[in-house]
Amino acid sequence: MVRSFHRWFGLLTAVLLVAVALSGMALSVFPATEVFTTPAAQEISVADLATRVQAAEPSVEQIRRAPSGRITAYYLRGDQPASAVIDPSTGKPAASADASALQRGLTNFHRSLFLGDTGRLITAGGAAIMLLLSISGVFLLARRAGGWRLLVRPTRGAGGRRLHAAVSRLALPGLFLSSFTALWMTAATFGYLADGAAAPPFPAEVSGRTGVALASIATLQKIPIADLRSLNFPATDDATDVFTLKTARGEGYIDQGNGVLLSWADAGWIDRVSYLVTMLHTGQGMAWLGLALGCSALGVPLLGWTGLSVWLAGRRDGKVACIPAGSADTILLVASEGGTTRGFAKTLQSTLAAQGLRVHVAPMAGFDPTRWQRARQVILFAATYGDGAAPACAQGFLEHFNRLPAQPNLSLAVLGFGDRSFHTFCGFAAQIAQVAQEKGWAELLPFDTVDRQSLQDFARWGRSLAETLELDFQLNHQPATPKTWTLSLVSRRDYGANLHAETVILRFAVPRIPLFQRLTGESFVHFEAGDLIGVVPQGSDLPRFYSLASGTKDGFLEICVRKQEGGLCSGQLTTLEPGHTVTAFVRQNPAFRPAQGSKPVIMIGAGAGVGPLAGFARANAARQPMHLYFGIRHPAHDALYAEELSDWKNDGRLASVSTAYSRTRTPAYVQDLLRKDAARLCNLIAGGGQVLVCGGTEMAAGVASALADILAPGGINLATLKAEGRYAEDVY
Repeated sequence: MVRSFHRWFGLLTAVLLVAVALSGMALSVFPATEVFTTPAAQEISVADLATRVQAAEPSVEQIRRAPSGRITAYYLRGDQPASAVIDPSTGKPAASADASALQRGLTNFHRSLFLGDTGRLITAGGAAIMLLLSISGVFLLARRAGGWRLLVRPTRGAGGRRLHAAVSRLALPGLFLSSFTALWMTAATFGYLADGAAAPPFPAEVSGRTGVALASIATLQKIPIADLRSLNFPATDDATDVFTLKTARGEGYIDQGNGVLLSWADAGWIDRVSYLVTMLHTGQGMAWLGLALGCSALGVPLLGWTGLSVWLAGRRDGKVACIPAGSADTILLVASEGGTTRGFAKTLQSTLAAQGLRVHVAPMAGFDPTRWQRARQVILFAATYGDGAAPACAQGFLEHFNRLPAQPNLSLAVLGFGDRSFHTFCGFAAQIAQVAQEKGWAELLPFDTVDRQSLQDFARWGRSLAETLELDFQLNHQPATPKTWTLSLVSRRDYGANLHAETVILRFAVPRIPLFQRLTGESFVHFEAGDLIGVVPQGSDLPRFYSLASGTKDGFLEICVRKQEGGLCSGQLTTLEPGHTVTAFVRQNPAFRPAQGSKPVIMIGAGAGVGPLAGFARANAARQPMHLYFGIRHPAHDALYAEELSDWKNDGRLASVSTAYSRTRTPAYVQDLLRKDAARLCNLIAGGGQVLVCGGTEMAAGVASALADILAPGGINLATLKAEGRYAEDVY
């Protein structure tokens, strides 16, 4: 429901919102320029200011102070009204107070579209929609991230979806503030807000005299100029008229004959809030905020374009409408790291919908049985990240699931997706199934798995589901082909040939994308060290994944590849020469990268697993303390990144480098380095340090065992570190 509301309101009002946003962005520049043209502030009283202005312009009728500190005087020039910006040090005009024709036109358009009060109501409607879009957008961002606590993590996905999410994070706070303050100002303009304190009643009796010296009025002497809102002068030929004073604290009347304060009313909370709202919306007095809101407004056309692109892409893909949770009979929740598991979920959704079932599909973080009033069955598709961990979008799910009681009206099925070559094949899904059994959930189907995206495994599970639901269908999944690119090899460095363990560092050029394609969302995906590049080898449709040792800022894609005996993809990659090309795509891997901040990072790798770790060091411009433990065979033959590691240690990007050699006279492995350095590791991890492990599964298992022994005396275990996001593996 939130997604549908967000989509349709955004599409239907896109033109109005873009027009109002761009005019607001242009107007945000004027308060910033006003800072440089406003005469310097003076720490004087209102009495001093009024005396100086009256001496310079005897016909002055009003003095007004804007939130920016600019003081404007309104007076008569002959018999014609005039106004000027006043220099408070002299009381004399310093500049014209008239806004430029451009500013007046933009203001009129922004407020009312040149349509008067009708236009004001239209723009107010646009502000209301923007407010609702901002709120629904935040909810969708949280859902996409896998929960509110993961909202600040790097955005996942590619193309228009990723750009839409990234811009939303930056723009939504400003858009929320702009739209809320716009609605408040509209309500105040049309009198929908009760005055916080009505103006005091006009005095029934006055002295009947005129000509009091402004400097002698005690009330004006007590009020600093910074508190002034406006001061209206009495008519010179009317002895019954009075001074009208408005300040930050309230409003009152002063006798023009003796300077006595005749009546006063304190400002109410609505008055104070309205003044603050005006400052927040216009940037008057807060030029930096005005520019920030203007930059947020620039996001509106970009959000409109990317939102439309995502919607059209969904239409082209033949996307099946997702049924609201409250009216669905089948709940399908997905935990996917790279997106392939979501593809299987779409196949099941469309198949069940064709059978007449009402299927609600959502991330696994949306597990909430209280919303499923009509549901009969719940199906969980759970991928496994690394060596048995939950995907980033489902971190914390097990704890949440374990706190909930089994629902007697629901049956549950868990299908795991993983790679059987890992020791903990479908470990996350298996843990869910175990908790479900312990909590007493009714079993829709026994726990099952899909190995390496096997279409046969999925179809077999589908037949069991069809039989259980007493329906007739087949799950014929057609994997979505990712957007691939042709990458040209720039350079290669060879290692390990003498050890019969050929390893190469391959550097590819980032594809050059024409400007028009970039504007339509076809730009090459943003990537960071630790993300994955999927290489499609010749003679196969199944990509092989390698961890990137570089990021977009480096201007190239770099991977470290060891030739595997009989390996189709590694065999082809290790024969590439500069100028040769490969077909590949990039997949984000946000769960495997250093956490931002100043906490130490412990990086552990062996062989080609040093690739992403080297990339983390290369990108460490902030000099976050990073400690590398690295295992290779022999320093003379496969010292990968030896020169770079030395340079990065010297310039502070690496705090320390410890290397183990397994083919020397005194062989050692990386876990041996850890045990020797146990005391320092305990201190680093106890101080909030993060552990990142990359390499083969056997190495990762040895590292985990060594660290468990090292940390046990301090009461720290790896399960806790994983739950806190402080222990991550990228193993193969």
